[in-house]
Amino acid sequence: MGADHEEATPGSPPGWRTAGGPVSDDTKNGAEPDRWDPGVHSYASMGYYNADYEPKDTDVLAMFRITPQDGVDPIEAAAAVAGESSTATWTVVWTDRLTANEHYQAKCYQVDDVPGRPGEYFAYVAYDVDLFEEGSIANLTSSIIGNVFGFKPLKALRLEDMRIPVAYVKTFQGPAHGIVMEREMLNKYGRPLLGATVKPKLGLSARNYGRVVYEACRGGLDFTKDDENINSQPFMRWRDRFLYSMEGVNKAVADTGELKGHYLNITAATVEEMYERAEFAKELGSVVVMIDLTIGFSAMQSLAYWARRNSVLLHLHRAGHSTYTRQKSHGVSFRVLAKWCRLIGVDHIHAGTVIGKLEGDPATTKGFYDILREDHIPTNPGNGIFFDQDWASMPGVMPVASGGIHAAQMHQLLDLLGEDVILQFGGGTIGHPMGIAAGAEANRVALEVVVKARNEGRNLLKEGPDILRKAAESCRPLQVAIDTWGDITYDYTSTDAPDTAPTASV
Repeated sequence: MGADHEEATPGSPPGWRTAGGPVSDDTKNGAEPDRWDPGVHSYASMGYYNADYEPKDTDVLAMFRITPQDGVDPIEAAAAVAGESSTATWTVVWTDRLTANEHYQAKCYQVDDVPGRPGEYFAYVAYDVDLFEEGSIANLTSSIIGNVFGFKPLKALRLEDMRIPVAYVKTFQGPAHGIVMEREMLNKYGRPLLGATVKPKLGLSARNYGRVVYEACRGGLDFTKDDENINSQPFMRWRDRFLYSMEGVNKAVADTGELKGHYLNITAATVEEMYERAEFAKELGSVVVMIDLTIGFSAMQSLAYWARRNSVLLHLHRAGHSTYTRQKSHGVSFRVLAKWCRLIGVDHIHAGTVIGKLEGDPATTKGFYDILREDHIPTNPGNGIFFDQDWASMPGVMPVASGGIHAAQMHQLLDLLGEDVILQFGGGTIGHPMGIAAGAEANRVALEVVVKARNEGRNLLKEGPDILRKAAESCRPLQVAIDTWGDITYDYTSTDAPDTAPTASV
């Protein structure tokens, strides 16, 4: 179905297409120009809008939220997005005739009004798979979002979702290990994994940093973690941090008999330096290394190949993503970024908590988690999913929930996020009044009793608070955690809810 708008007629290209540029004589006279007449034509008349096009199984599909400038026809704006993200330029070029032009043109095949948001439209665009280099997120993204987001006729443009066809999925390695293999490596099953980011994230000496790692892992966590901005600063160089962190991990493993890990952030100025840090982490026996989203897609993909070759888990911190994923009308949705990162090959990615301090609508976040974990995701606009997505047995990515969560929310977290997730309690471990190990113990006990209750078929949302209070009677650290943080919530309207739900205006 298309939007209820008149198509941009070939003989009357909108003013923003013709002002200041050469126009064919036929267009000046109001007649329909030939496709190859020199000058400026409307994108729709050049074939970039085709309401009769039926997408092929092998097409890459994209759904954009477009907000045209006043007076710009939405169908012409959608055709322009298709054109400028594939083969078009601002004027007719005869060299198009040296190609199979219609084959390589992207085609907008549907334009719909966005419910409840006047002036915004959903535009569906199909791209032939031949437009993209095999196994290259750098090329895919340069094509889809490389130039068109700065287009003057658009007030705003957002890439809401993509359908990656199986034909293209199969050109990527995918996660270095995936959820099933990670659990086998760690020998941990049937529950979420627990972690904590070392706090303060900056300023600790290497020895004190290692002490935090040891206390948290000894107390019951599975992982501790470097934060996104701890690399190799004057107060603590990377090699010292790696040595003391792994000393803490190894002591905790010896004390508890459980395999533990610390996400050693190998992010650096060059890929060569990152390989050096990764190799040193492997030599020290680390089961996991970490990278930041800010290193770029090609570097991420290179490290994913390294991680699989070397049997080391790869954790991705999505540092910087909210600069373009959070706003409703412009940027790239995190659901799209999640798909790209699964193709790139990371094992973990931060994906939202719903109830923590960071952005996260429940329905939207569920959509993110499904994209990362499930093998087939059906269309579900209520969760922000606009296309069926088949991953063709590509391993899943373990989502990470972090940011302002604590032990008193454990029943909500398990109910909302399921068990294939890493729950990271940084402040909720290290800020515990009885100490770091006590904070870790509170989180581990809360998790164990809530998982047991779930396995018994109890209603976690209804009975969860009572289950935790009962457990706290025999676990002083859990009681202190509940007393300290039990009333802390972050209740704000999401800026990125599905279009069937209220959204905060900015």
